[in-house]
Amino acid sequence: MLKVMVVDDEEHIRQGIVKILTRYPGELEIAGQHANGLEALLQISSMDAGDLDLILTDIEMPMMNGLDFIAQAKSKLPDLCIIMLSGYNDFEYARRAMRAGATDYLLKPMDKVEVFRLLAQCEEKKLAALQHDRTQEATSTVEVPAAEKTTVERIRKLLVKEYCREIDLKFISGEIGLNASYISKVFSRETGETITDCLNGIRIAKAKQFLRDHPGLKVYEIAHSVGYGDKIYFQKLFKRMVGVTPLEYRAGALDS
Repeated sequence: MLKVMVVDDEEHIRQGIVKILTRYPGELEIAGQHANGLEALLQISSMDAGDLDLILTDIEMPMMNGLDFIAQAKSKLPDLCIIMLSGYNDFEYARRAMRAGATDYLLKPMDKVEVFRLLAQCEEKKLAALQHDRTQEATSTVEVPAAEKTTVERIRKLLVKEYCREIDLKFISGEIGLNASYISKVFSRETGETITDCLNGIRIAKAKQFLRDHPGLKVYEIAHSVGYGDKIYFQKLFKRMVGVTPLEYRAGALDS
């Protein structure tokens, strides 16, 4: 089943896209609908490999434009298919979209036949990847639970060590030396949380430490120090996880 997210700041267009997608003859689930890239990234931050297959997103949106959004989305979930939507009939936008990680580029209003063709391609890509993973697991040595625990510990240590840099499954896979899909599944099974959740927990804990111990640091400086390039995204994530904004947390810490 294809799991699809739709991102467009115009609600009637967003609902129109969803309506077209529900007519797709294959199995499809709408995994999320958002008015801008920042809101979409907040949902993606709690997702793991397999939770989302494809994103249809506009280019011109408030808070975070589509080009910046897809670049950050791909850094979190490298295997995503992304279809960029725009009213601009301009090759430069298409070129920039493809460079940022888009799979394809469509002009509004969407052509249903063309959209269904791209969905089918994404579905084929997903099935091929699943078959590859099954084949690899079948031909590799079966890891005993103790080995899986060791893998989880190696991932945790890597996250604690490298939390301040850009981290995605591709990077972790290269450092650990195991298949990205495999390590994602093992980590979730052994810990009950995704790798992204764990990384966010480490980063927010470090941010709280910086807020308490370094009152002279600005919020955007702390955001960058713990691995978040976008201050607004960091603030929203911090409030969601801690319950207060970074500045409110600092004020409470200093008063206590």
